Amino acid sequence: MSLYPLALRLTGRRVLVVGGGTVATRRVPALIAAGARVEIVAPELTPALRAHVDAGRATWTPRRFAPGDVAGAWLVHVAIDDPEAAAQVSTAAEEHNTFCVRADDRDAATAWTPAVTRHGQVTVAVTDGGDRRRAMAVRDLVAHALEATPPAAPELKGVALVGAGPGDPELITVKGRRLLAAADVVVADRLIPGLLLGELRPEVELIDAAKIPYGPSAAQEEINRILVDRARQGKFVVRLKGGDNFVFGRGGEEALACAEAGVPVLVVPGVTSSIAAPALAGVPVTHRGVAHEFTVVSGHIPPDHADSLVDWPALARLRGTLVVMMGLKNLSKIAERLIAEGRDAATPVAVIQEGSTAHQRSLRSTLGAVADQVVAAGIRPPAVVVIGDVVGATESFTPAAG
Repeated sequence: MSLYPLALRLTGRRVLVVGGGTVATRRVPALIAAGARVEIVAPELTPALRAHVDAGRATWTPRRFAPGDVAGAWLVHVAIDDPEAAAQVSTAAEEHNTFCVRADDRDAATAWTPAVTRHGQVTVAVTDGGDRRRAMAVRDLVAHALEATPPAAPELKGVALVGAGPGDPELITVKGRRLLAAADVVVADRLIPGLLLGELRPEVELIDAAKIPYGPSAAQEEINRILVDRARQGKFVVRLKGGDNFVFGRGGEEALACAEAGVPVLVVPGVTSSIAAPALAGVPVTHRGVAHEFTVVSGHIPPDHADSLVDWPALARLRGTLVVMMGLKNLSKIAERLIAEGRDAATPVAVIQEGSTAHQRSLRSTLGAVADQVVAAGIRPPAVVVIGDVVGATESFTPAAG
């Protein structure tokens, strides 16, 4: 049998999904993403499907299928495992000249769902003739090849603010890696995963932001100037920062500078080390029955400094988790201030150095002792400090190496 490949434009068109179980849960998101008007007919729905209905992304008729449901549908997905009921849907679809996908019996279907991979505006669909594993293997090979292929030129304009994650190069997002592969210019900080830079095309202009010869404030102005200048030259610029650009990353300043210059800005969030580093050391920042809140603060300015914007007395009163970024140098003063404001000196503390990398180290202590123990252990920046009972509550948990 020879198949005729076709891509469907479903925006605004009615698609009927019969069934509200696991198969429908897997099929519906892609239909919604394609812009289809999805109507689900089923006595019950999974929680995930119910969430789509509650959000207005799909409609639900809470009953069993009736042949008249097919009328007006451009496409029908049968997502039930009852062969007799599924055949009834197929028959109705045939009578209405409507293509029908059968999850239970591909030979009885008039349309198949292929194995799909998407890369920007490129969508690749692989049909399998019944060998689904082979189709998925081919799809994965194509997806891997596309990762090294820059997206189409019309997509690449202006500046992309890309969060590189906490340090492990595999923790950058798929979108971040795709845009990095397409960059003409990369402006990178020192804390980004070095292996990502090794993957850049030879002709990419790499600018090390850490080597800009100015003070911190002037250096940021120069970074802003470079972003705008290269974008105005018609180049696609990726501003690559460790963690997330908008968590103590000055991404807001860079976005505003580009916006004021009329340069379009694309934001690609990154995995922030404020959450990732503790998790990889076995410390969840929230834990049922222990902490219902967590607060992330910068510790690069000591608590008694006139420029500090942190309300340390308020933080000392909180019962939840406190995560301190860039605070290793001022850890002694931070601990002293929190204890002076009422936080128990016995509060458990964890310090994680270079989380997610091969050089990750962690230390567990108490608020009263942690500053001295960090010095004794030789813990160095970059490090994340976690203060709170979650540290003690999960002490028996050690994540497996990945």
